Formats: sequence, structure tokens, C-alpha cells
Amino acid sequence: MADETLGRVELAHRYADLGDVRLHYMEAGEGPLVLLLHGFPQFWYEWRHQIPALVEAGFRVVAPDMRGYHLSDKPPGVRAYRLELLARDVERLILACGEGAAVVVGHDWGAIVAWIAAMRNPRRIERLVILNVPHPARFLNGLLSPMQLLRSSYMFFFQIPRLPEEVIRAGDFALLRSALRRDPVRAGAFTAEDIERYVGAMAQPGALTATLNYYRALLRNPGEMRALLERIEAPVLVIWGERDRFLSRRLAEPPPPWVPNLLRVERLPDASHWVAEDSPREVNTLLIDFLRSPLTTLPG
Repeated sequence: MADETLGRVELAHRYADLGDVRLHYMEAGEGPLVLLLHGFPQFWYEWRHQIPALVEAGFRVVAPDMRGYHLSDKPPGVRAYRLELLARDVERLILACGEGAAVVVGHDWGAIVAWIAAMRNPRRIERLVILNVPHPARFLNGLLSPMQLLRSSYMFFFQIPRLPEEVIRAGDFALLRSALRRDPVRAGAFTAEDIERYVGAMAQPGALTATLNYYRALLRNPGEMRALLERIEAPVLVIWGERDRFLSRRLAEPPPPWVPNLLRVERLPDASHWVAEDSPREVNTLLIDFLRSPLTTLPG
């Protein structure tokens, strides 16, 4: 498979065999390892604005397709997408890249997995950056709110067998196309080419069901998230697009007992859930400043 170019940065296609799953990832740059975890319904390409900036700032970037997505393996069954396994993929991928630890940046589902990975094996996570997903403890409590339940109603729809796949696939993924055009704040945040790439990735055999199985595994075993809760010792930066129509802005602040080394919550008033696309320059600046800060200047 041919390599790709973003701006002046060339990315190489790579694969890592993690035991029970083979993950595809893109790699570029040299320096400390930064692992970028995408959300639903995207894949590594979500980070197209961040990868060149991080590489030019002196970092080695690895952006995987998480299990079930795009060119990575799509194991069958709901249980293959439990949080414990998703977090284990992160730990094993860091080791497969020849490093003992990495900075981990996550958005949406990638952020949920990043939170859990930092709890499960703190030795592997040097710093943590979260984009528009609450801490798991905050998320669990937030679902008790009627307003947040309404905002998260799509998650309950996804529990139905087969019907969500049919609805999303209808009209050549018309629902997905519409959401990517409508939801961001910035006009053109997703270009026509971007949308085609996301549709093409979701149209891969088995991909749509695999990605929906993330939600199915979460809600069929709600106690798993609570059972995995641990203090996160790594320094944490939260970046939050304030115009997120899926998640209340009140969920942005992590509970202090669980995240004692929170640097800050950086709120971007003109960004939606798709914060990396709505405000790429602001996100890049925040990321690089955080990653360059000496550990002695950070909390803890």
C-alpha cells in the first residue's frame, strides 16, 4: 500500500500484530511517541490536521485504526469490543512500536479507551489528552440526567440488532454524510473528500457492525466501566468543544479524586463535538504546548 502525504509530512502504512487482533496504523516523524486514538465514525484520518503539526514539532506520531475500523481486523461478536480489550490494544500497540510508554491523545471513543488505558496500566501513559469525552465516572453519573439521556439516545438505538446498520447504510450512508456536513460549527470542517473517505471506511466489510459493537458492549455490561475505575496519575489535559450537541458541557470537568494531576480543562466556545476539525489550530497549539511543558511544571 502506498504511503500518504499530509502537507509536507509523509506517513507510512504499518501493521501491528497484537495477538488477538492486527491493527493498521499510520506513522510519521521522530521523537517521543504520541499515540492518536480516533472516535466514531472516523478512523486514523481524523487526525489529518494534528499529524503534520506534531511531526514538525519533533514528535513521532502513530495513528491507528482501532479494532473494527477501516483497515484493522474486525473480530466478530460484541464481546470482542469490551473496554478491557480496547485498552489492552493501546498498551500492546505502544510496546509494538518499541516504546515502554507514550503520550496518548483520544477523541470520542478513542478518549474513552484512553481514559481506561491510563487507569489499567499507568506505566504506559506518560501524559493524557482528552477531547470531548467525560471521565468514565462523570459519564456514568451524567447518564442519570434526563437531558443527557436524551442526548445519548442514539446509543440505545444502536443496541437493536441489524436495524441500526440498515438505517445508517440507507441511501449510500446518507445519515452519516448529513451528520458530517451539519454537526460541525466551522463551515467546511469536513470536505467532500473527507466525507467520502469516512463513508469508504465505514463501508468496509464488517466495519459498520464492528463499530456499533463498541456501544453494544458498553451498555450490555455497564458494570465493566465502573469496575475498571482507578486513579489516573499521568498529567491530563482536557480540550472541550462547548457546542457539543451530544454531551453536556457540565461533563467536561473530571472528578478531582480520580484525576489528581489535571492540568486544566480548555474550553473552546466555537467548536462542536468535532473539535479537532472545528478548531485545528487551537487544538494543535494546546497539544504541543502541553507536550513540551516540563513535567516539573505540571500538577503533581
